[in-house]
Amino acid sequence: MNSATKLLAAMTLNPLDWRLEQMQTVAKRHNIEWRHDGTSHCVFIRADGATLPVPAHRPIKPIYVKKFIALIKGA
Repeated sequence: MNSATKLLAAMTLNPLDWRLEQMQTVAKRHNIEWRHDGTSHCVFIRADGATLPVPAHRPIKPIYVKKFIALIKGA
């Protein structure tokens, strides 16, 4: 089990206190691109065109982590 898989499992169990860098690690492992050009949001882009903008400030709210997990799982 690699670190991205462990991160996703941990996010699923506890959506509190995650950093944007950790979300980007999971996205990279699942072939999801992201765009973050120093703006206030990081936009995750799935291959089918589904997007999820996540505010870049910390801490990331649990609702965005839950939406990110749904994006990863293809919901």
